[in-house]
Amino acid sequence: MRRIIPAAAVAAAVLLVLSAGAAPAAAGEKIEVAIDATVETLDNGLKVILVEDHSVPVISYQTFFRVGARNERAGITGISHFMEHMMFNGADKYGPKEFDAVLEANGGYSNAFTSADMTAYYEDISSDGLELCIDLDSDRMKSLKLDPKFIVSEMDVVKEERRLRIDNSVQGQMREDLDALAFKAHSYKWPVIGWMSDLEAIDRDDCVEYFRTFYAPNNAILIVAGDFDTKKAMKLIHEYYDDIPAREPSQAVRTVEPEQMGERRGEVHRKAELPAVMISYHTPDIASGDIYALDVLQKILTGGRSSRLYRKLVRETGAAMSVRASFPWRIDPYLFSFNIKMKPGRETAEAEEAVYAALIDIAENGVLDEELSRAKNVLEADFVRSMQKVNGRASKIGRYEILFGDYREIMNVPGRYRAVTNDEVRGAAKKYFSSRNRTVVTLVPEA
Repeated sequence: MRRIIPAAAVAAAVLLVLSAGAAPAAAGEKIEVAIDATVETLDNGLKVILVEDHSVPVISYQTFFRVGARNERAGITGISHFMEHMMFNGADKYGPKEFDAVLEANGGYSNAFTSADMTAYYEDISSDGLELCIDLDSDRMKSLKLDPKFIVSEMDVVKEERRLRIDNSVQGQMREDLDALAFKAHSYKWPVIGWMSDLEAIDRDDCVEYFRTFYAPNNAILIVAGDFDTKKAMKLIHEYYDDIPAREPSQAVRTVEPEQMGERRGEVHRKAELPAVMISYHTPDIASGDIYALDVLQKILTGGRSSRLYRKLVRETGAAMSVRASFPWRIDPYLFSFNIKMKPGRETAEAEEAVYAALIDIAENGVLDEELSRAKNVLEADFVRSMQKVNGRASKIGRYEILFGDYREIMNVPGRYRAVTNDEVRGAAKKYFSSRNRTVVTLVPEA
């Protein structure tokens, strides 16, 4: 994510009412999510999704591009994230550094993020700023300048960001090594921020080619949520975007990661006070029905003080300072990972033993009914809570449109969590958490 820029008025903090009401439902209450959207695809391929809601006088204007680190190749890793930065560095109408200046002068706020699967840009502003957002974003989609002077200066910013997040971060280094060890073939093996040698070599020609390939309207989704008139908004969008030409579609990512045939282990030797361990398992892509059971399993294992591994490693044995698990949804198969930081005098072998024992127990015996119910309730409530802000709803629409190819999958999520059974959780544990499917990276502290 680019640097955070404060603004005088931040519109995104206002709640957007869902069909079940503004607050998450009480335990046991059925939650439903409804999205009343107007959808149109322009002749140049730009998909527009408008969600009109007049509960508060604000809008969130978001543009998602189907490009991320998975679309890169060796030699230009990190270019997706770098292009995120360059999109704020000047186009035909609004010159270098003017994008944020103009937006902030009108009480707005902007930011962006790049992930392995997508790049997104958003502005939050009062409802009278809609045409300004349309003008700003259409300008950089149509005519980004890519001035060589700003390519050099912005690359220095990105390289410093890499030093901060990875080179000078024990956790960042461990995560980078874990992905590089777990993946042999797929582009998920390199970090979103890229390898330093590639950042030093990327030039303007690389940027121009990448922009023409991936920043075309037919590779983008525009989402506007909040207080506006749909007909007027669509008219303005046509006026500003219709003359931006479509491009040849980018080549699909074809590499499939081969099945892992045995445990892989690595070590990171760094100056550090305490040992730590990261453990990962290959898991399915977004199209698999198992993703909901795996989300439930993550909550049961590390979701809060009453979770199995927190209770075992932090409260009972006192072996660990913290224990976390992550299962990010990805377009292609990715990883379910554990991250455990040990206490002084304790060995990472204790953490590994506890994780493996917990996974074997669930694979053989399932989980308790109260564990299952609590995890599903938390996931359902968290999901609805993430949709309560204008910004959150627009962001969810963009993410689901890219991940699933249809934002309407959002409306099925609470029901899918509700339907997860004990047998599905047990089956997921048995299917994915085998030793041959495991990658482990251990931090070995040096004085």
